[in-house]
Amino acid sequence: MATTNGAVENGQPDRKAPALPRPVRNLEVQFTKTLETMDTGKPFLHAFFIDLEGCIKTLRYFAGWADKIQGRTIPTDDNVVCFTRHEPIGVCGAITPWNFPLLMLVWKLAPALCCGNTVVLKPAEQTPLTALYLGSLIKEVGFPPGVVNIVPGFGPTVGAAISSHPHINKIAFTGSTEVGKLVKEAASHSNLKRVTLELGGKNPCIVCADADLSLAVECAHQGVFFNQGQCCTAASRVFVEEQVYDEFVRRSVEYAKKRPVGDPFDVRTEQGPQIDQKQFDKILDLIESGKKEGAKLECGGSAMEDRGLFIKPTVFSEVTDTMRIAKEEIFGPVQPILKFKNIEEVIKRANSLEYGLTAAVFTKNLDKALKLASALESGTVWINCYNAIYAQAPFGGFKMSGNGRELGEYALAEYTEVKTVTIKLDDKDS
Repeated sequence: MATTNGAVENGQPDRKAPALPRPVRNLEVQFTKTLETMDTGKPFLHAFFIDLEGCIKTLRYFAGWADKIQGRTIPTDDNVVCFTRHEPIGVCGAITPWNFPLLMLVWKLAPALCCGNTVVLKPAEQTPLTALYLGSLIKEVGFPPGVVNIVPGFGPTVGAAISSHPHINKIAFTGSTEVGKLVKEAASHSNLKRVTLELGGKNPCIVCADADLSLAVECAHQGVFFNQGQCCTAASRVFVEEQVYDEFVRRSVEYAKKRPVGDPFDVRTEQGPQIDQKQFDKILDLIESGKKEGAKLECGGSAMEDRGLFIKPTVFSEVTDTMRIAKEEIFGPVQPILKFKNIEEVIKRANSLEYGLTAAVFTKNLDKALKLASALESGTVWINCYNAIYAQAPFGGFKMSGNGRELGEYALAEYTEVKTVTIKLDDKDS
């Protein structure tokens, strides 16, 4: 297996693996975040402070696990020793999305390698550059050949081949729910390979009347507009208690109107272009549906007039649960704001969709916060914060938002097989 520090064979690190000098590493950091911005259109500073730093923290976290994966001794009968071993699965497939190309790659690569597996990786066809560059660095630092294999291509060809290959024993996929179903189907038809899926979300963000309203407005704004709205965790259903609804809408509109949209290499920019024409058109179609179905357009609602695939930060109020913008994953810079009357009502409405990836609650009442955290059908619930994701904390979804977990100690179980060894000792008296 391999870690970020070099090659590892038979559990022992290769002390001769070359370490890159600091000036070279700094140049590589600059080049990597530049590639990520070129590939995705995300703001340059976001690529550095969110994506690249997140990759580094994840690699360091799982590198620390490489020599700590151990089984247990289990008490059974007299004269019997029973213990478990956690063994590598073998060849793992990974299919990564275009919204966080490098970060999602590392979320899969790091636990797979620290558990002793090899990896066949397909980056999204829209954003292959950082994966290919990482491959050159993996080769340069001395990973054994065949440990990491990066295969660019399209979903129906490369993705389908990985999902259905009989010699790939596990697959990790991040992407849409529709494609996730295809991946799982192909896995079941081939060799019943283990599958972990991190899929879509239509995530409720619940703002109670007793919340710190300034904090809630800012977190909800960043929660939906971050990365051009192209996040599976996006706060794309903001439920606001009726007592503070009007004020929340007013402040949210102010934030949206001030959000800098433009050249992603400009350090002042907070929102770049959408990933491609298909996604751009889908977002505008959903915006038009919101207008037609009776939501109140507070700001935005169209493309930028003087440039390419840029969409104005858009806020809708008076949104109801039956509207498309309240049911479908928009994956764009659109904030639908809904009104609720009481906790029981908002729990039912928040849980009404097929998704269950993340949720957020803003309240100063601890009892209310814990009640909502327990009742919401989501893999992650944030209280008085948003997108608080850590390498050591598991991440994944309920319902149609996926199976399994990435990050944290929980991710290790996705990349190991548990073997039970039972030894019958001699019954004779010594």
